[in-house]
Amino acid sequence: MEREACNTDTVLEDLAPSTQYALWHIQLCTSSACPPSSGRHILHSTFSGDFPENFTQQWPLQQLPAATLKRLIGFSTPPRLPGPWRESVEFSGEESQKDTFILHGSPKHFKQSTTTDASSEEKILDLEKNSSSVDRSQWVLNGPEPPGLWHELMDTVRETSSYFGNNYSSLKSQPMLKSVVSVQQEIFPILVWGRSYSISKFKHDLMAGLTIASLCIPQSIGYATLAKLDPQYGLYTSVVPPLIYAIMGTSREIAIGPVAVVSLLLPSMLQKLQDPGADPIAYTKLVLTATFFTGIFQAAFGIFRLGFLVDFLSHAAIVGFVAGAAIIIGLQQLKGLLGIAHFPTSTDVISVVEAVRSSFHHPWNPHNFMLGCSLLCFIIISRFVGRKNKKLFWLPAIAPLLSVILSTLIVYLTRADKHGIKIVKHIKEGLNPSSVHLLQLNSPYVGDVAKVGLIVAIVALTEAIAVGKSFSSIKGYHIDGNKEMMSMGFMNIVGSLTSCYVATGSFSRTAVNFSAGCETPVSNIVMAVTVIISLQFLTRLLYFTPTAILASIILSALPGLINITEIYNIWKVDKLDFLACIGAFFGVLFASVEIGLLVAVAISFTKIILISIRPGTETLGQLPGTDMFCDIEQYPMAVTVPGIMIVRVKSALLCFANSNFVRERIMRWITAKKVEGLKGNNTKDAIQVVILDMSDLINIDTSGIATLEDMQRSLLSEGIELAIANPRLFKGLRKTERRERIGRKKGNSSYLRFK
Repeated sequence: MEREACNTDTVLEDLAPSTQYALWHIQLCTSSACPPSSGRHILHSTFSGDFPENFTQQWPLQQLPAATLKRLIGFSTPPRLPGPWRESVEFSGEESQKDTFILHGSPKHFKQSTTTDASSEEKILDLEKNSSSVDRSQWVLNGPEPPGLWHELMDTVRETSSYFGNNYSSLKSQPMLKSVVSVQQEIFPILVWGRSYSISKFKHDLMAGLTIASLCIPQSIGYATLAKLDPQYGLYTSVVPPLIYAIMGTSREIAIGPVAVVSLLLPSMLQKLQDPGADPIAYTKLVLTATFFTGIFQAAFGIFRLGFLVDFLSHAAIVGFVAGAAIIIGLQQLKGLLGIAHFPTSTDVISVVEAVRSSFHHPWNPHNFMLGCSLLCFIIISRFVGRKNKKLFWLPAIAPLLSVILSTLIVYLTRADKHGIKIVKHIKEGLNPSSVHLLQLNSPYVGDVAKVGLIVAIVALTEAIAVGKSFSSIKGYHIDGNKEMMSMGFMNIVGSLTSCYVATGSFSRTAVNFSAGCETPVSNIVMAVTVIISLQFLTRLLYFTPTAILASIILSALPGLINITEIYNIWKVDKLDFLACIGAFFGVLFASVEIGLLVAVAISFTKIILISIRPGTETLGQLPGTDMFCDIEQYPMAVTVPGIMIVRVKSALLCFANSNFVRERIMRWITAKKVEGLKGNNTKDAIQVVILDMSDLINIDTSGIATLEDMQRSLLSEGIELAIANPRLFKGLRKTERRERIGRKKGNSSYLRFK
């Protein structure tokens, strides 16, 4: 291989900054090709044991000059020296202006200090020139230790409380009145965007609010029956929560109210504690109590910034769970569509199909099925027309309401309820009554209800935040996740006190709200006012509404919950994610809703464990004409350095579970390379040094250290040196009394060995 000129800087730029610190430069040139006048100095290496013969002369490890460092990685002087060498760098007198920043990809506690004073830079370079290789070795080996476990825990607590601490500090410096206004604006975003609200925005919000109200009223009644509650509870849930969210929420488009998945989730878990058919009042009390706990958990997630808990349900798990729930919901609606009197309380597909099959052996009225299917076709056709003609976006939105009005008139005029058509009958009129006395906080089931509230809180938040982020990205603004959690929590807490069950963001109504041109959350207020008017004056008109049309409205909303395209994309991208998706899907279908969620979470955690115990390892090579070192399997054109194998371990943890796997893979590569060299009679390319790039490693246990020592002994027995590039690793070695010892030299290089 032709040796490159010394002005070609070959840098391990693809490695992490900590690795660049330890191994600045691997230059393919002889020591005579890089004279001392070039400004380069031989940097120590972290090799253990004695160097091979003429290794230093063939492949010297050199440090780049300051000018090249500035061009490549953005700072004009080498990193600030740690430990006892810091005093040699910090000069007396007035310090020049410094810009402190964190190097990209480096840990937050390793800060780089850069000086703009030319004289200071010259002194730094003189220090580099006059310092010995042993001193420069200590700069790396005695670098600042990463924070311990307790320090990291305190950092997490400090980060959680810093938001409130910073706000409190800023409020103390303000007048009392201004501080009160600032606190109110922080809690109630409506006080901020309300200043710029105009008549033109209200016109758009009014149209959008009336449009989603026409969809919300029939859906709310249908979802309440799905939750095994009286119809008015669905309407109650479309009044108070939207009003609270309009005041506290940060999303402009999201439409709040009952949704299908939550309406299925609540009865599937609560009916094990109380049968809604045997004692509907006791069951309603449990639902309201579960709603209260849901709000408590959601508000706590936002106040204590615990939104990461929502991430335990991965995107793939949610897609599979929602698809399975959609099928179960659809099968549940066969009760209203076919007019089945006796229906199982279990939600698995086998029980539902068996109930439907057995119903055909008993007398049943086909009029329910005919009426429901005809209006279902009308809703689907109107949706198709609305998609084809964007100007008719309002048609699919009002189609459910038109279906309710039309079917109610048909039943009323023909007295079809006397001929077997099942109707809603009485819906309690009036505004939301207080339900404080219905909360069962002293019930023997309070622990189980709290668990239900936690599960529902996570599912509801996941759906709402996903919906909010989807539409906010289209409009080009950002929603505050923690404020969203707090607003969702408080609206469900207040809702549980005013006869509402769990409310969250509805994707179907949000899409209609967006298409109708909403500008602010005022559209939720318009919708809530419309529902209030309906509760006050129109409930008697819904007496003859057939249950088949409510089933049809719910069925029409289900196709949007089954995302075949996304499931196919998950299959193409990640097979383990697809397994979690399918696990949640079949778990919901053939077991229960909570089993489906449990299976999805278990598969997701299994994926994490598999990745941890089988971390990625790759051999690095240099891309010709560049300073980057990349995986030679991904980039076949990458050229390896003769005599050196650079291995990157892509794992944050080297522990008992994966250390042997890493060791065996590296030793297998070395053996294969040796066999290949023997077959070709090529001894020049024999591996002399193995460099482990552990820049991704943030923790190591005693098993990992023992494995490294064992691998070092195995390599030394074969005449191969081991180099470790990552200062974080030395922390664990020092704690176990296996600290490195610097002092033995070979040529111009010093090296480490394990004690």
